[in-house]
Amino acid sequence: MARICFLNPFGTDQFDQLVRETLLPSLRGETEVEIRHLEGCPRNIDYYVPKHLVEVEVLRAVREAERDGFDAFVIGCCYDPALAQARELTEMPVVAPLEASVLLARLFGHRFAVVTDHRKAVPELEDRVRVYGVEANCRSVRAIDWYVDDMVNDPDAVARDAYARCVEVMEADRAETVVLGCTIIAACYERAVLRGARELAAAAIINPNLMAVKVAELLADLRAAGQYRISRAGYYQQHAQHDPDEAREVLEAFLPTAERVR
Repeated sequence: MARICFLNPFGTDQFDQLVRETLLPSLRGETEVEIRHLEGCPRNIDYYVPKHLVEVEVLRAVREAERDGFDAFVIGCCYDPALAQARELTEMPVVAPLEASVLLARLFGHRFAVVTDHRKAVPELEDRVRVYGVEANCRSVRAIDWYVDDMVNDPDAVARDAYARCVEVMEADRAETVVLGCTIIAACYERAVLRGARELAAAAIINPNLMAVKVAELLADLRAAGQYRISRAGYYQQHAQHDPDEAREVLEAFLPTAERVR
């Protein structure tokens, strides 16, 4: 059985039930996913300053999940906050939704687009696509102009707007599939489909929450089989490999407030 921690990296619990409701139907029967959120930090990360503050709390949440015995960890936001840092920090597999989705998009169609929440997010996700090495197959990054705090008030409207924008982008930009570049948009969309809006499932739309959890399942299985061998030779080299004493000092300053994450 794989135990996965799915962290909503926001200082609020308002998205937890929505994500839980839309993830559980697609899990393997033996997979356990626990939805967590952050406390004592910004409610959303639409801007760079709150995103920076939240990333430190994400790392504390990773260490907490590792101590709690989880087999894999999902950072539940398509900004993929603190992803490289988390992989440096822990031996537990860490997955983020945008990276997982754009790397798997080729399995759903030759060229893809990303549809995110609002225009502020567009350049950030464009940068992420370049970092992940899939810019050649990404036709565009577009937005539906919703903010996450508003989405929970009318998830059905978000689902309809997201689907309409995806269809429009596919036609205008010659994309064959679309990644929903916001985990909360994706949850609103999945909720509508699960509750009977089958017409919204007519296009090849990729839900990043599901992609991330399914990759986490895979990596947890590989780790259990002794086959998860993350390289520590360069990009994910750990601090202690270079200077154990300095690394210990950093962690001692970093860890005391880990109990703030639940």
